[in-house]
Amino acid sequence: MGSYLNSVIKEFEYYKELGNRTFNQIEDADIDWKFNPESNSISVIVKHIAGNIHSRWTNFLTEDGEKSWRNRDDEFVESYTDKHDMIQHWEKAWSVLFEVLNSLDQNDLEKLVYIRNEGHTVTEAINRQLAHYTFHLGQIVLIGKMIRGNKWETLSIPRGQSNNFNREYFSRKKGRRHFTDEL
Repeated sequence: MGSYLNSVIKEFEYYKELGNRTFNQIEDADIDWKFNPESNSISVIVKHIAGNIHSRWTNFLTEDGEKSWRNRDDEFVESYTDKHDMIQHWEKAWSVLFEVLNSLDQNDLEKLVYIRNEGHTVTEAINRQLAHYTFHLGQIVLIGKMIRGNKWETLSIPRGQSNNFNREYFSRKKGRRHFTDEL
């Protein structure tokens, strides 16, 4: 598999893991918490991401990414019974995405796929979805941080620890690796 496909799979895995690590810090009651009535909850964002993944990645190379069976408006209505139910849907959706990505090869990258009748190369479609999901995963993490407050366990370099972190990384021999390799 080519460098781009390996890299993008690692990126999707990394951002999915940020969602997982956020879910590990919240309780059942937290999944529907909203900052205000116009905000989306974690459960709604998860439902939207899962709906988008199922639509975009089902028959990825052969059908438009916006499926006729998708009910996007329903994705913005809370309906999970608990965190376990939400996570089951989350995992099922991501398995669809990773199955497709792992089936692709370099020869597929310039093929044309459609999203709402707009043509994209496979590379462009992948990049579009990576950007879309990371946008929403940032929202999930922020909501998790708002819920947990000072009990939040950071998902990256802790505040005030950047110099120590950089000192450790710059003490290592230079080499080809991906920033997610140690996660």
